[in-house]
Amino acid sequence: MSGIGIRETDRDRAVHLVQQAYADGRLSSGELERRLESVLTAATSGELEHQLADLPDDVVELGSTGGSITRTGDWRVPRLLRVSSGYGGVRLDLSRAVIAHPVVDIEIHLAYGSALVVLPPGASADADGAQTGWGGITSKVRGHGGSPHVRVTGWLAHGHIKIRHPRAWRRK
Repeated sequence: MSGIGIRETDRDRAVHLVQQAYADGRLSSGELERRLESVLTAATSGELEHQLADLPDDVVELGSTGGSITRTGDWRVPRLLRVSSGYGGVRLDLSRAVIAHPVVDIEIHLAYGSALVVLPPGASADADGAQTGWGGITSKVRGHGGSPHVRVTGWLAHGHIKIRHPRAWRRK
């Protein structure tokens, strides 16, 4: 099958996937140029598949042993964000972030500490896959139907997960 000629829709899809990987910060500009040239000059589907096979996943892992993890302002949110900390809090403010995916998964694993997830207006979230030992989970946003939709999962031994939209006085 890899020796079969390429349909233009397949080539267009490959160009889009390579450009998206660059936009997400998963490829350097040099790697973008090299892959686009290869995709645009590929003669077989096998050559095209080769350029897509090793694209980096859109997964980011953040970890800390004893400190806080904070992401605020203008930052790019991956499709899957894994956050872990032994002792410390987590603050993920998505309200001004660049979110290219309709669904974002956030995995939170904390031993001691709490997590705050701030969503942009119009977003929804659920924490159905999250558990706490000593603590709780509070969501002040709608559970479905928003865009984007954020799924929070994971485990907190001692702490709370809070999901909300930005406070009104912060939106100005």
